[in-house]
Amino acid sequence: MAYLIALLGAWFGFANPVLHIPVAVVLFPCALVWLGTTAESSGKAFKRGWLAGLLAYTACLYWVVLPVHVYGPLPWVLALPCPILIGVVLGLFPAVFALLLHIADHRLPWWAGGLFAGSVWASLELARSIVLTGFPWLSLPQAFGPWPQALQGLEVMGTFCFSGILVAISTWLVHGVHRAVPLIAALLLAGGIIAYGSLEMQRPQQTESTFSASIIQGNIDQNRKWDPAFQQTTLDTYLAMTRREIERHDPDLILWPETALPFYVQEEDSPLKDRLQAFIRRHNRPLLTGAPGYARLSRGSSDADQLTMFNRAYLFNDQGRIADSYEKEHLVPFGEYVPLKGLLPFLDSLVPGEIDFSPGRRTMPLDQENLAMGALICYEVIFPGLVQERVRDGAKVLINLSNDAWFGRSSAPVQHLHQAILRAIEQRRYLVRTTNTGISAVIDPRGRVAGRTPLFKEATLYHQDVGLISSRSLYSRFHAVFTALPPAVAGLLFVLALIRPAGTSKGRERPRFR
Repeated sequence: MAYLIALLGAWFGFANPVLHIPVAVVLFPCALVWLGTTAESSGKAFKRGWLAGLLAYTACLYWVVLPVHVYGPLPWVLALPCPILIGVVLGLFPAVFALLLHIADHRLPWWAGGLFAGSVWASLELARSIVLTGFPWLSLPQAFGPWPQALQGLEVMGTFCFSGILVAISTWLVHGVHRAVPLIAALLLAGGIIAYGSLEMQRPQQTESTFSASIIQGNIDQNRKWDPAFQQTTLDTYLAMTRREIERHDPDLILWPETALPFYVQEEDSPLKDRLQAFIRRHNRPLLTGAPGYARLSRGSSDADQLTMFNRAYLFNDQGRIADSYEKEHLVPFGEYVPLKGLLPFLDSLVPGEIDFSPGRRTMPLDQENLAMGALICYEVIFPGLVQERVRDGAKVLINLSNDAWFGRSSAPVQHLHQAILRAIEQRRYLVRTTNTGISAVIDPRGRVAGRTPLFKEATLYHQDVGLISSRSLYSRFHAVFTALPPAVAGLLFVLALIRPAGTSKGRERPRFR
């Protein structure tokens, strides 16, 4: 029964194709608390947590099949197990959670037990953002993307600590089955989160100034995007849509998505580049767009092995010149590069080309007059630390260029959008998403989606008042503290639990749901 609760809690809690009920996500940690504390041994607690996590993560990441089969080299028979394999790995984190709760069970008072569970979970989510290049997808607060009033605490403590608060509530709910005090504490804390969020949603956001932006969503077929014969058509599509948008709204900035230009704008002798620059000069509007880029390791050489490739964002000023650029820092394993390529030569990346992308190193904002734009390419937006670096270095607005065509018509684009909402609230910044096939959106500093586009349709999105903000949230100013806090609290409480004999926490009853 507990496995079913964990599965349904995660499935309905996170965005899915059937019905999204954000609050259902608390059932996932509730089930893990019960599985860990009622296990007969540490080994069984670990196995129970792993199986529950395997089921939950496999179900929520079902969409992984699409990019590895449709755009990758794997046939269906090999693609279908991929979500399961990811679930096997991600399930290890709930397994450790259940194991540690089993060890500490009946050694801490109820309130400390909730804090311990929350700090362990927050520490594990932090670890999940780092281990094996990091994959912090499906963090608990992500489930509440459609309910930004429930997420305002993110500006105070960030995603990982907020996850810990949600798990503390879940733990007290479980133990509240037999005792009123933990139940009351859980309800009061949940009520406090909602009350604080409601007050914050009503408070006006102070901005230094505003600018207008137009997002161009070209809906370019991913299977044809890199075909040289289709390059002209791709550029024609974006230029025509942009021309209409300028005539209609006269925006201050034009935004195209990740790799919107399937050619190298660095090339001097490029008719496509010349046409793009002439268009920008004629309309006198700056453009931020994605395109592949490269650096030569050997001057004058054209050999492929002498090139370092980058996934870039280019900022063209209103005269059509390249004013600045950003190179994607956190690349997608097997999508943009093959890790351990020397040891795994039989694996190929999902993107076209024979050369892997290399990571960039620059985190400074892209500047255009008074704009200071923190650029994030694709799934970089799911990493709180990367976004923190942009704001620390002076970004007044966050721009996320992405291409979610890989995900197909699945839950992934919505889950991706919900991650972007978390980053906007954490940093108290406007966040503008421009994507190839959707979902493009403008998100305000409170996490409200001011506008969004449909999936797999040509679309434009204009927003007149994108705010520029220099002030930093509490979380942003004390990011290092809130990152170190969960492991410190978890370690302290775990040591306390170990030095206390089992059963010393009076009044604690083992939860029984059978």
